[in-house]
Amino acid sequence: MSVDVLTLGEAMAAFRAGGPLRLGGQLSLSIAGAEANVAIGLARLGHSARWVGVTGADELGALVLRTLRAEGVDVSACTVAPEAPTGLIIFEPRVADLTRVTYYRSGSAGSRLSAAEAVAAFEGGAPRVLHVTGITPALGDGPLAAVTRAVAQAKAGGATVCLDVNHRARLWSVERAAATLRPLLPSVDLVVASEDELPVLVDAGADPLTTLFGAGVGEVVVKRGGDGASAHTPNLTVDRPARRVPVVDTVGAGDAFVAGYLSGLLDGLDLIGRLDRAVTTGAFAVAARGDWEGLPTRAELGLLDAVPGTTIR
Repeated sequence: MSVDVLTLGEAMAAFRAGGPLRLGGQLSLSIAGAEANVAIGLARLGHSARWVGVTGADELGALVLRTLRAEGVDVSACTVAPEAPTGLIIFEPRVADLTRVTYYRSGSAGSRLSAAEAVAAFEGGAPRVLHVTGITPALGDGPLAAVTRAVAQAKAGGATVCLDVNHRARLWSVERAAATLRPLLPSVDLVVASEDELPVLVDAGADPLTTLFGAGVGEVVVKRGGDGASAHTPNLTVDRPARRVPVVDTVGAGDAFVAGYLSGLLDGLDLIGRLDRAVTTGAFAVAARGDWEGLPTRAELGLLDAVPGTTIR
């Protein structure tokens, strides 16, 4: 059965420390992963979302799949790698609002993602939107093949292709990322990037919008964190400030932003409406601890319009 949004990547078990790891103490356990976060965000907003990945045949892999199912995400195209463990990510609060993130994903089940999973994900038809990030192809040849195949199939099936650059310097250099992601641009309809990620797609000194539109991209969204965001088409530019909320945890805010933007796109909202929803879902994310736990349902989207300190009865 076809879905609104298809995305693929690695989801990991996520441990959150209450203080410096070397001092010991309790760790809370959940899951994390950029594409999984987006899928959860879209499902909470009432859209059908399918996440495709590979988990280990372990309890942490079971946690990943159980959590996604509980959030209404379709995991029917996922596979299990008996010989590889589910990856881990540890969040450690270190100084004030500075969080140190440590990954244990070398040789993980998630890195076993291949073109075969991408093919299976399209059984039943192309999605309305394919969402990919720059994280997945950095995990190895198999994940790169999966993303490349998914983009090709989505384009052939008439789906809208969204690329969130999501550059991770620990995974690969700007040069390697550029060499991998730029060839995808003729098949990409929507690019999402923070300002410091644009050099992955655009040569130094070149105008980002002119270059991306010239490559065939139809829409470019630039995230600026606490300074808001802008959305661009060849004929229109829209800017929106960030919603003002108490900031608890910025991890996952970019994924929440993307989920909101794609939700607006699926609902047929105009550029202003899509960006408004994106900055709203991003605000929900930073106002709660966790990658995805604070993401809103559709009924909750208007909560941030209430006066701060209001009790909802």
